[in-house]
Amino acid sequence: MKLLGIAILIAIGVGFYFRLTDRVLTGDRIIGISVLASAFILMPIFLVIRWRGKKLKDYTLSDENMKKMKDRGID
Repeated sequence: MKLLGIAILIAIGVGFYFRLTDRVLTGDRIIGISVLASAFILMPIFLVIRWRGKKLKDYTLSDENMKKMKDRGID
């Protein structure tokens, strides 16, 4: 995941370099593909890794969790 993130950042940098050297269309394509890769490849992988082993019930506002918050004095 770190390697993919670094590769995407490098690709964005290369895209901006191409934009500065009068190859704007190529630079825009590289930047666009990098952004799409970060949104559709890197972000889902990150979410799966970070969410593994956690229960969704602990993070939702159910009646049970609301009662626990009121008992603790958290409103």
